Amino acid sequence: MKRILIATGNSGKVREMREVIGDLPAEFITLADLGFTNNVEETGTTYEENAFQKADFFFQKTGFPVIAEDSGLEVSALSGELGVQTRRWGAGEQASDAEWMEHFLKRMEGENDRSATFFCTAVFVAEGNIRSVFTGETKGILAHSPQCLPPKGIPVSALFIPEGKTKVYATMSPEEKNAVSHRGKAMQALKQFLEQFLSTHQKIAL
Repeated sequence: MKRILIATGNSGKVREMREVIGDLPAEFITLADLGFTNNVEETGTTYEENAFQKADFFFQKTGFPVIAEDSGLEVSALSGELGVQTRRWGAGEQASDAEWMEHFLKRMEGENDRSATFFCTAVFVAEGNIRSVFTGETKGILAHSPQCLPPKGIPVSALFIPEGKTKVYATMSPEEKNAVSHRGKAMQALKQFLEQFLSTHQKIAL
């Protein structure tokens, strides 16, 4: 069975990605499975640049086909402040989820415009110079306080209510969330690509 590396150290993201692609005929391994403890420094100015930095690094290190992604939140009231810097913004890159959330909620106090958009860019890198990009975005609003216990690694999921919905990401079922979320949309597009990639690989192997 083909092994494909999911190149993120964020367990929340790994879970969400596997919810979409986990039923494909491949073994999806993680950085932890291979003993990597540190992720790659992200210096790009776009989600795509950051995603390829991670994918290229771990492809060179391991030789496995690699899935990587970069995602972020863009908040209307905080124009230009988050985006590709979302996880490193505010309380700092080493901040815990709780510290990040505390800083974010304080910064949003008194802001009447709660509109925001989540973006995700996923990439796939493999031998044969395969370099593919898949994107997703979801508009919504931010609750004034967490609507549930924030999931590990993706705390804003407890605040973000997608457009047309009444629940935050974190209280939706995996199926409901992945149908409307930024990461779910990107991974659904990636899944379609991987179905063809894996089919071709299996034919070559035969």
